Amino acid sequence: MSLENTNVNKSFGGWTKHYAHRSTTLNCDMRFAIHLPPQTANGQKVPVIYWLSGLTCTDENFMQKGGAQRMAAALGIAIVAPDTSPRGTDVADDDSYDLGKGAGFYVNATQAPWNRHYHMYDYVLNELPQLIETTFPVSDKRSIFGHSMGGHGALVMALRNPERFQSVSAFSPIANPVDCPWGQKALTAYLGKDTAAWADYDASILMRKADVLVPALVDQGEADEFLEDQLKPEALEAAAKASGYPLKLNRRDGYDHSYYFIASYIEDHLLFHAGHLNL
Repeated sequence: MSLENTNVNKSFGGWTKHYAHRSTTLNCDMRFAIHLPPQTANGQKVPVIYWLSGLTCTDENFMQKGGAQRMAAALGIAIVAPDTSPRGTDVADDDSYDLGKGAGFYVNATQAPWNRHYHMYDYVLNELPQLIETTFPVSDKRSIFGHSMGGHGALVMALRNPERFQSVSAFSPIANPVDCPWGQKALTAYLGKDTAAWADYDASILMRKADVLVPALVDQGEADEFLEDQLKPEALEAAAKASGYPLKLNRRDGYDHSYYFIASYIEDHLLFHAGHLNL
């Protein structure tokens, strides 16, 4: 698979790079960003953490605003940030910000017209890691984290595939999408009206019945404007209590839904993952 390097920036002794490639899973051209820490300069393989961004974001938001590179470089961790959805002139879209391009929701769509391109679940779980691990000096040790819609995606990926990830964390995740407007809109469009199919993409439902446990960390701002109607962390807490899941959920007074919040606690998340990646 050919990669086109579209941008390079040196950062904390390492490199933050952006690439474009053709995705067979999504049937379109895709982009991703990768931060390679300085330890990779001599070919040393390092573990990788996948970051999934939220609604309206691209592969660039986290790398520019998240403030992760300094700690990632010190720990010797690569970070990969894919785009949030398929892109292109022939890719289905919607006029609203919470459906279509920028809002792939990390599911495998089964409904037309979305099912031609919107298979972000398979892309993040299979195609992208295979590409990363065969192209860059990274090991097969992986963790995953994300924000909002991406926090939903990260939790679902880890809960459904505990053998693939050492740890999972999220900032302000959409924790119970079957019971919030963002989730109901996206899941209806992408998966259809049969709500039984939605459960495979709901972190609270998955956590309640989990029997293989991936250590999980969640940070939620108490001043988040989407807290009550869209995010529903209380559903995730109840699920963890019911199943005995190793979830640590921090409620952060005064913090909102922005990257100011993410940048404030990103190093805590990287240290959490480093502990489970045996660094």
